Amino acid sequence: MSERRSRRGRGGADARIEKTIKPFAERKIPYFDIISEADYQIIEDNAETILNEIGIEFRGDEEAIQMWRDAGCTIEGERVRFPRGLCRQLIQDNAPREYTQHARNPARTTIIGGDRMVNVPAYGSPFVSSLDFERRYATLDDFQNFVKLAYMCDSLHHSGGTVCEPVDIPVNKRHLDMVYAHMKYSDKPFMASVTAPERSQDTVDMLKILFGDDFYDENGEPKTFTSSLINANSPMTFDDTMLGALKVLARNNQATVVSPFILAGAMSPVAVAGTCSQILAESMAGMAFAQLIRPGAPVVFGTFSSSISMQSGAPTFGTPEPAQILYITAGLARRLGVPFRSGGGFCASKVVDAQAAVEAANTMSHSSMAGINFMLHTAGWLEGGLVMNYEKFVIDADQIGMAQRIIGGVDMTENGQAMDAIREVGPGKHYLGCAHTQRNFKDAFYLSPLTDNNSYEQWSAEGKLTMEQRANAYWKKLLAAYEAPPLDAETDAALQAFIEKRKNEMPDEIG
Repeated sequence: MSERRSRRGRGGADARIEKTIKPFAERKIPYFDIISEADYQIIEDNAETILNEIGIEFRGDEEAIQMWRDAGCTIEGERVRFPRGLCRQLIQDNAPREYTQHARNPARTTIIGGDRMVNVPAYGSPFVSSLDFERRYATLDDFQNFVKLAYMCDSLHHSGGTVCEPVDIPVNKRHLDMVYAHMKYSDKPFMASVTAPERSQDTVDMLKILFGDDFYDENGEPKTFTSSLINANSPMTFDDTMLGALKVLARNNQATVVSPFILAGAMSPVAVAGTCSQILAESMAGMAFAQLIRPGAPVVFGTFSSSISMQSGAPTFGTPEPAQILYITAGLARRLGVPFRSGGGFCASKVVDAQAAVEAANTMSHSSMAGINFMLHTAGWLEGGLVMNYEKFVIDADQIGMAQRIIGGVDMTENGQAMDAIREVGPGKHYLGCAHTQRNFKDAFYLSPLTDNNSYEQWSAEGKLTMEQRANAYWKKLLAAYEAPPLDAETDAALQAFIEKRKNEMPDEIG
C-alpha cells in the first residue's frame, strides 16, 4: 500500500523522461557587504532593544501570548517584550540553516538556503493585464494560465502561491481552486494558502491526499512541501490571521517565510539603518514564535521593503535605499543562520514600458547580488503589485535567467580557459569554426527568446515589433505548447472530492 501510494502521489514523475531540470540557481560568486562588522552589530543591538524595550504586539491570539509568557517574556495586554537574545537563541538553536522543499516531481524538489536562489512568480495581484486587453479583475482562468506559464519557464523553480486573485470564485473558497491548480497544472513546489488558519489546514489536508504515505518521512514526521508567506503588519505587529496560519503550518513542519511588509517612511523610519533594525526585530519575533510552536520548523527571514514618495505617499520601486536595505538584511540573515527572502521584478509602472524595465531590472539585479534564497515576486509584477501582467511575466523570467548566469560565476575549468582554441586559431584568424567553438556554441552565451539583435532592415521587414509585442507572442506560444504533468487519476479524483466537500460545508462569501 505504501509503495503504491508513493508512486501515485508523485503522479508517476519518476517514470518520465525529463529534460535537464535545475531546481534552484547555484551561487558561485562572493557575497557583497555594504556595511562593516561594527555596523552589523549596531543594527543587531538596536533590534534587541526594539524587542526588549518597545516589544511586538501579537494581536487576537491568547495562545501566542501564553506561550511567550511561558518563555519568560514580559506581557502587557497583547504587547510582548522579550529578554535580550531570546529570539535569536530560539532561532539559532532550532531553525535549520537550509531545508528541502519537496515537489510532486522529485527532480524539481528544491533546497532553500545556503548558496542557492529559488525564483518564484509574483503574488497577490487582484488585477491582470495584457497587450490584448485592459487592466481587469483576475479570474481562475488567469490563475491557471500563470501556473502553466511558471511551469513552462525554466528560470522559475517554483510555482508560487496566489499568483493572482481569482475574484470569480467566492473569497472563502477560492483557496481550494488555487491550491488545486498548483497541484494539477504543475509539478514544481508551491506555497500554501495563508489567508485564514482553516485555509492553511485545507492546504495541509490536500498535501496529504497528493503525496499519500510520502507525506511523512521514515520517522513518521511530516516532510516540508510548502514555503508560505507570513506577513508582519509593520510596524511591530502580528495579527491573528497570520499567527493562526503560522501555527497550522509550523505544526505540520511546513516552512513559513516571515516577512515584515515595509514601505519606509510610513511603516518604518525614513532611515535605512533604522528600517533594517525594525525588520530584523519583527522577523526574529515571528521566526522565534515558529520555534516555540515546533522546534526545528523551517523558517525564512523575509522582507518586503520599498520606499514611498515623500510628495504623494505612493510606493516607489527600483530606488537606491531599498537596494541598500536588501544588501544589509541579506547579510543579517546570513549572520542569523537562516534562509533569506525578498523581492524580484518590482515596478510602479502601469504598463510594460521603460519605467517598468528600469525599476524591475534594478530591483532584480540587486536582489540577485544580495544573496536572496527565495525570490518572491520574480515575474509578472506591475503597478506596485496590483497587476499581474502576461507580457511582463515572460520578460521578467527571461531577465532572471540572465541574472542566474551572473551569480553562477565564471567557468575556470580547462574548457573555460579555452587555451586549446587560442592555440588552434592563432593570430589574425577567427574563432567561428574552431573545435572549441563547435563544442560550446549552443550554450556559450545566454540566448534570450525575446530580444531582437537583427539589423534595422530585418527588424523593419519583420514588422518592427517591440519587446512587449514579442513577449505577447511568446507567452501565447508557451501556453499553446503546454502539456500538463501527469497526475494519477485516483489522486486527482480524491482531491476534487475533498474540494467539493469543503465547498459544500460553507456558504459563499463575497469580498
